[in-house]
Amino acid sequence: PKSNPATLEKPLRTSRPHNSRRHLKATITGQEERKMSEPRVEKEERSVTTNVTQDEHERLVQPSKSQNHVANFATGFSFAAQAIIAVCAIIMVGELATLVSFAYTDPEQAAPSAPTQIIIGGGGTPNVGGQPTSPTEPVDPNVPDSLPPLINRGTNVCAGKRIDIPNAQCIVAEIEAVGPQAGANVTAGYQGDMEVPYQPLTDPYYTKGLCPVNVHWHLGAEHLSVGEFDLNGTGPTVGADTLDGGIRQGNLCHHYNETDVKFTKPYDWKHCVLMEVGQTYEVHWPHSSAGACGTPNQFQTPFYDGVFCNLDAETLGTLSPQDIANNVGVQAQVFTVVNDETYYWPDLLRGMIVDGEMGMDVAKYTGSTTGDSRSNEICSSYTPITWQVDRKCHLISASTFDQLCYDMKKQRDDMSGDLFPHGSRETVSDNLAPNNFNRFLRG
Repeated sequence: PKSNPATLEKPLRTSRPHNSRRHLKATITGQEERKMSEPRVEKEERSVTTNVTQDEHERLVQPSKSQNHVANFATGFSFAAQAIIAVCAIIMVGELATLVSFAYTDPEQAAPSAPTQIIIGGGGTPNVGGQPTSPTEPVDPNVPDSLPPLINRGTNVCAGKRIDIPNAQCIVAEIEAVGPQAGANVTAGYQGDMEVPYQPLTDPYYTKGLCPVNVHWHLGAEHLSVGEFDLNGTGPTVGADTLDGGIRQGNLCHHYNETDVKFTKPYDWKHCVLMEVGQTYEVHWPHSSAGACGTPNQFQTPFYDGVFCNLDAETLGTLSPQDIANNVGVQAQVFTVVNDETYYWPDLLRGMIVDGEMGMDVAKYTGSTTGDSRSNEICSSYTPITWQVDRKCHLISASTFDQLCYDMKKQRDDMSGDLFPHGSRETVSDNLAPNNFNRFLRG
């Protein structure tokens, strides 16, 4: 293909072959039994002592005849009231005893059969009895087991708003027939060969009216950053195929250590599906100024519904490439999952983590949508859109992802189609990558 040479020396990068690594191993775990305790009833007795003289005593206990009828009435009323209170107390004690007898049940007799749950992770053996696998998996206190009751999800105004633009041949008659593609090489200093007349949005998305409309992730990294996530990275050994026939795995981080338990100890996944401790995942947060920002309809699956929620095809056709790059963008951040709560992050739903080393060194360029349905032969036609990609790989706890999946389940739209990793596109070739990469270092 005809293209200009790169202005800077390019770090070595190729792509993993299709169907290189896959998830397979599964273990099965159960749920803990609930514990019950018997309520206690405490009684408090009070006594009151009154000191009076003999005369006062006689006056008090021997009222005048004119007062006898009042005293008799008061005395009778007092006895009646005490009798009523005593009867009520007896009834209440009886009811309480009944409630206690119903509430208490021998745990060995009351324990329900534990539902099975498929887990992907290193170590442990399948156990169809619902018992914990070996090594023992502690209950994670951070992530709820189930969703709260939902009264009304309301109407999803973004449903079906996707604008379909089919994939296309990348090269036609030896000429690039599409716009710039993603995920590209984001190593510092890299520039692609495709000359483009537009620039990525370099400001934080929220400052320009864009909001996150989806979150999803890919198996391995779609982007390449030499020394961070590349072909020399490592991860747990996985099987050859998944139930879907296999999804492509991308580049891997360099953190994995098979002798360190946090990379190998299985995690009891409650909400995410087909996830694996020790594995590399690239998380994407698509953003759009045409999303249902700040409403219950903001997060959507597929993400196209969120991107185009308030934009029709006719209006899209009037926009220039620079207009599109200014109004649609994606954040990307790469993680290695560990079973260690030291690396827990409470909110992965709303965008890239920008804290400490996270989000400090970011590559910004124009590219396209990704996924393993695209390659260096078949390209995405959703281009150009802005990409802002963290160049570093970070450790994140498995519970962080599980909390994310829990949060996704709570959205108005059904996001179950994004609760598992998607396949990774092969790294974009130089001729399909743009020459507008920008590097931003947060001070």
